[in-house]
Amino acid sequence: MLSSLFHLARPLIHRMDAEAAHRLTVAALAAAPALKPAPDDPVLAMEAFGLSFPNPVGLAAGFDKHAEAIDGALGLGFGFVEAGGVTPLPQPGNPRPRVFRLVEDEAVINRYGFNSEGVEAMARRLAARQGRGGIVGINLGANKDSADREADYAILARRLAPLADFLTINVSSPNTPGLRNLQAESALDDLVARTLAARDEAAAGGKRTPVLLKIAPDLTLPELDGMVAVARKRGIDGMIVSNTTVARPQSLRNAAKAETGGLSGKPLFAASTRILAETFLRAEGQFPLIGVGGIDSAEAAFAKIRAGATLVQLYSALVFKGPGLVKEIKTGLAAQARRAGLPRLTALIGRDAAAIARGEGL
Repeated sequence: MLSSLFHLARPLIHRMDAEAAHRLTVAALAAAPALKPAPDDPVLAMEAFGLSFPNPVGLAAGFDKHAEAIDGALGLGFGFVEAGGVTPLPQPGNPRPRVFRLVEDEAVINRYGFNSEGVEAMARRLAARQGRGGIVGINLGANKDSADREADYAILARRLAPLADFLTINVSSPNTPGLRNLQAESALDDLVARTLAARDEAAAGGKRTPVLLKIAPDLTLPELDGMVAVARKRGIDGMIVSNTTVARPQSLRNAAKAETGGLSGKPLFAASTRILAETFLRAEGQFPLIGVGGIDSAEAAFAKIRAGATLVQLYSALVFKGPGLVKEIKTGLAAQARRAGLPRLTALIGRDAAAIARGEGL
């Protein structure tokens, strides 16, 4: 039903300004009665970060920036939802226009710049839906004008850890000047240590909320070595690979490719999957990974799992393929497990990571 409505409305939606269409979609999901999706095939169940996921397909951060439509998104069949990024203080983000569809390329460029209503607005929404179920993560960011960005992440972790199922340290957005500098090993080590200490303080002897680290696809391998080393040393619960890219593949055809910002969607798939495989090899099973970037089919999602992802996330492909994509991916992943004669997808995680890291197998 929703898929049919999307395809009917798509010509109108794509005539709208991209950000206006995004806001309309979020508002519609927030206002509509939450659907109860059909139970997932047991073959899709995954365990990660101490959490039990009904299926491995999640909604990536950036779609529901202010945690307005969590229940609506879960009703589409996602196994989990990540809201945000959120900053401690409200901020408007970058001037509009700041998001562009590259229709021929099935890609999006955005330079939102962490537009956020602030941590207190998000905390109120999360508190209001406590007890409704569903796995919800929150993506954490720093205020653009903050004098101490490491402290921003600690503030957010302390406030939101009791309200979320997991938290993500996002130091990989390309749209806040200087933010990616926090990916450098020494800076990252201090940031992670302070964030985890704030998370532990919020737990006050109770269950600790998992903290993940989201990285860019544009890292050199020595830079990746440093980030994974910090994650392992500090006991990060997992990594998300990857955020958008500042690169512009030569294959891009749409004139909007000249816009500054992070590129997501289909053209990101190969680069993000290769850095995922490299991360998997370096993590050596110390923590699970979430694969993000260019997932637009069951085959693409399965490639992320083969490269080392326990879970996957998508967002940009929904712009072009609609909400029916979630069911399509889940059906395809279940078929892959059965084709391999396996009761779960778990045994296939990282199966081809070494080959994919070499640039083969995609």
